[in-house]
Amino acid sequence: MAIVVNLFLIVLASLLFFVVGFFVGRFFLEKIGTTKVLEAEERAVQVVQEAQKEANDYKDLKVAEVNQEWKKRRREFDADVTVRNNKFNQLQKQVRQKENSLKRQSQELKDGEKKAADDLKELEREREAVANKAKELERIIAEQNEKLEAISNLQADDAKQMLKENMISVARNEATETIHKIHEEAEQEAARIAEKTLLTAIQRVSFEQATESALSVVHIQSDELKGRIIGREGRNIKAFENATGVDIIVDDTPEVVILSCFDPLRRELAKLTLQKLLIDGVIHPVAIEKAYEDAKKEIDDVIMSTGEETLSSLQIPDMPSKLVALIGKMKYHTIYGQNLLQHSREVAMLAGLMAAELKLDAKYAKRAGLLHDLGLVLPESDDPHAIAGMKYLQKFRESRVVLNAIGAHHGDVEKESPIADLVEAANVISSARPGGRGAVTPEGHVKRLENLEEIAKGFPGVIKTYALQAGREIRVIVEGENVNDSQADILAHDIAHKIEEEADYPGQIKVSIIREKRSVAYAK
Repeated sequence: MAIVVNLFLIVLASLLFFVVGFFVGRFFLEKIGTTKVLEAEERAVQVVQEAQKEANDYKDLKVAEVNQEWKKRRREFDADVTVRNNKFNQLQKQVRQKENSLKRQSQELKDGEKKAADDLKELEREREAVANKAKELERIIAEQNEKLEAISNLQADDAKQMLKENMISVARNEATETIHKIHEEAEQEAARIAEKTLLTAIQRVSFEQATESALSVVHIQSDELKGRIIGREGRNIKAFENATGVDIIVDDTPEVVILSCFDPLRRELAKLTLQKLLIDGVIHPVAIEKAYEDAKKEIDDVIMSTGEETLSSLQIPDMPSKLVALIGKMKYHTIYGQNLLQHSREVAMLAGLMAAELKLDAKYAKRAGLLHDLGLVLPESDDPHAIAGMKYLQKFRESRVVLNAIGAHHGDVEKESPIADLVEAANVISSARPGGRGAVTPEGHVKRLENLEEIAKGFPGVIKTYALQAGREIRVIVEGENVNDSQADILAHDIAHKIEEEADYPGQIKVSIIREKRSVAYAK
């Protein structure tokens, strides 16, 4: 019994201990869980605050990047607007100049047509007068022959023979006068047709009057950029000039920087380099080197696009890419101060228009006119540039007409077609027109006049020579006793031919022979 009671007590004590332990353990577990929940909430709040801070920092960074990109785009837009405004102003000025030129040319054409009509009427009146005088002369000769036959008491055969001789002499004189008149009329008609063709071609072509200079102007947004272009102690200018080989001039002219160099290609590279630096807004020696390298890559694209635009404007198809690049390079070459590409375009347009007026192949004329000075952009050789260009184009299987016109435009080879004459004439017009090339120096002008006088003095019978009208006319005084009228005509043609062979001149030169004979007698 005692054992059972002990067991019961033990069991009861265990149950009590278990229940007490259960409630005590549950109390402590609830307390520990509450603490961890609080810690977790605090940690969550901390994480949220850190995330908000990082988000705000990231937002500020992106806003700064967007502002910087916007400012860069704004600078590019302002620079582009400035360039476009300048181009638009230049185009407006050119259009006004062309309109004024067309008005003047139209008025001159009307005056010329009126004068030509008056001259034609005067010529018709003179022809009628000459025809009437010829009829009157025939009548007088017939009357004189009748009187001579009646008075002379000659035999019929003798009279007939004398009459025949008289009539033959009259016929010879009339034939000589007719031939001379026909020759003069043919020369006048040829000159009229040539003048009409040239005037028509020139009136349909608008010439640029500006010549190449050694300066390029770069517009900047504000004068504050001048200090950045100069750099500390001028280091940026020194780095720019060393990289490009072009002098940069920064003076008091507002919002303008000037680039100076006689090489147009090098000057264009420097201009592109400076424009890239101004767009980026970062100017220092390393950036200058990088911008210059980028500009050299870009200039090749500019050269190709220039060549393609030139061919498109002249409507010349089927040109190899190497020739297109050489045509683009003409933009950066000059000849006597005249831009080579502009000169070649003018020659092509003039030759093509004159060929169309004369019913010749205008495509060959334009092609030869555009390529006639191609030898000037080829590597130097011992041949003249016309021959060098002709030989180079043979590699591309150019037509014989085009090759001959190119080689003959300075007389280096014989002309084989009228296209060659048109290209030479167009070249002279483009070179000699007002504003085409720089003025001739006084020393060169005097030397050219002396050369003309020396050429004429080399012929027998010539006493003195005088070059007049700035070399457009040369008067030659010959000995009247040793040079007759027929010999004077031949001498004039010989002198003109020798001037064509030995002298270099624009336009034409008139050769006038003055034959003087003095008869002297003394009264004693």
